[in-house]
Amino acid sequence: MENTLKKAVGGRVLSGTVVSDKMKDTVVVKIDRFVKVPKYGKFVTISKRFKAHDAGNTKKTGDKVEIREIPPMSKDKHFIVV
Repeated sequence: MENTLKKAVGGRVLSGTVVSDKMKDTVVVKIDRFVKVPKYGKFVTISKRFKAHDAGNTKKTGDKVEIREIPPMSKDKHFIVV
């Protein structure tokens, strides 16, 4: 059986908000997901932060960005700003 979830060329593409731009060529992007808790039926927002490569530090805190998955660049960094 094939997975019905289609991957973009080069990996997943996620959209989120830049929460930190203090590192050289790296930004931290917060991704929010709105999911239903199966046991209680309540909807909650789940946030996760990813480090993404941003050559030249073009993005600033508060910017909306899309990030794409790539092979690991370092221990924590495996996304690039699209």
